[in-house]
Amino acid sequence: MAMGQDPCASTGFMPTTPDPEACVDYQEIKVQELAGTLSMGTIPRAIWVVLEGDIVDRAKSGDHVTVTGVVLYRWRAPIAGERPDISVVLRASSVKVRSGDTVVDGDASRDEQLDVFGRFWAQNAGKPMAARDQVVAAMCPRVYGLHSVKLAVLLVLLGGVARADSRGMRVRGEAHLLLVGDPGTAKSQFLKFSARLVARSVLTTGVGSTSAGLTVTAVRDGAEWQLEAGALVLADRGICCIDEFGSIREADKATVLEAMEQQSISVAKAGIVCKLNARCSVLAAMNPKGKYDKEAPLTVNTALSSPLLSRFDLIMVLLDSRNDAWDARVADFLLQGTDPVANADGGGFWSFDRLRAYVACVKTRLEPRASAAAERVLTRYYQLQRQRDPASSARTTIRLLESLIRLAQAHARLMFRDAALLCDAVVAVVLMESTMLTASLLGATDALHTSFPDDADAAYAETEALVLTKLGLEGLSEQTNH
Repeated sequence: MAMGQDPCASTGFMPTTPDPEACVDYQEIKVQELAGTLSMGTIPRAIWVVLEGDIVDRAKSGDHVTVTGVVLYRWRAPIAGERPDISVVLRASSVKVRSGDTVVDGDASRDEQLDVFGRFWAQNAGKPMAARDQVVAAMCPRVYGLHSVKLAVLLVLLGGVARADSRGMRVRGEAHLLLVGDPGTAKSQFLKFSARLVARSVLTTGVGSTSAGLTVTAVRDGAEWQLEAGALVLADRGICCIDEFGSIREADKATVLEAMEQQSISVAKAGIVCKLNARCSVLAAMNPKGKYDKEAPLTVNTALSSPLLSRFDLIMVLLDSRNDAWDARVADFLLQGTDPVANADGGGFWSFDRLRAYVACVKTRLEPRASAAAERVLTRYYQLQRQRDPASSARTTIRLLESLIRLAQAHARLMFRDAALLCDAVVAVVLMESTMLTASLLGATDALHTSFPDDADAAYAETEALVLTKLGLEGLSEQTNH
């Protein structure tokens, strides 16, 4: 208004057309501290980050990001009857999304670590299975025995190789494991150790967990709705450990189905429709429903539906049966602290930090492919299960063959190879037999009372001969150099 003019008495105002050059893309995200890097009992802190320009939509819910920017103070929007507070925000200048598994010591030392691991396997080239058991023994060293369970957990952490075609169809490489056992069978110990071993992990419990806590929840902030990632989204490209899996409500278990197979979560809440990645391995533990009945199917003992059970690559059943000799060895281990495997040659090489670096290295560097011999073994075993096990038709689907391929590839990674050979396929078949669901070749096995063999290579040779004989592939071992 110019000097000397009357004031404007109009009460209707029309907004002017904004200049397109003066408008920029704008987004606000909330960044939270990594739960795995905090001490016990510490609540993760969060800060709002303002994104402008070309860095908008750079990250999605559940991504690990590194943000660089300037810290600013911002007044809270004035609301009648409330105190106008000042909040701290970060005006970002760059956002870098950290992808997947990273080595703890950084990328600079990754090649040096690979050289150390390569020398270890070169020195043990004559006894590869004994060297493998040294790596497996480093899993939960304070738990005695349980050779099959430790091997299964380690293979799930390593996982297989994901496959994708030009049309966008993707077959997951992440494996899932369910531990069903009586109380006191070290199920929770494996979950806690696995959560510490993997760089990107989430440990939660099924008691009180809802579908929103496991997947995505919509939170109202003022007049707008925001998405907050749950456990499965936060564990993207890592592992999600769920204890007391059977305590999840029946209506909430259906939300886990899509995340376990399609590796994504579709959201349609509060007018927000999107899809988030949940490319994680699920390691779950639960107690059986009442006393475990060996004659009843697993769906009855666990009270889980067949579609949910079929998504687990391995289901280990741990029954605390009476065994005087085993109880005596466990008592000596607990009271005296004697570990026969740790005292073996090279047992002290695999510390926790080295094992963690090994898991991160082989998972990112090695992408093994199955050899012709391994494919013959896996295909033959799958065909036999389709013929012999009509009662568990939900288990003997094409997912069984995919699980076998993932386990064979994971064992090849464990053996520091870029090809899945005959021995990897045989170990995958033995582990699948130990689930007590399809035990038709080797008979029912007790996974809880499996100890480390004195001569691992000789024990494997016997197992390989037995498996190939049962599959009708006796001459395959002589044709293959492994």
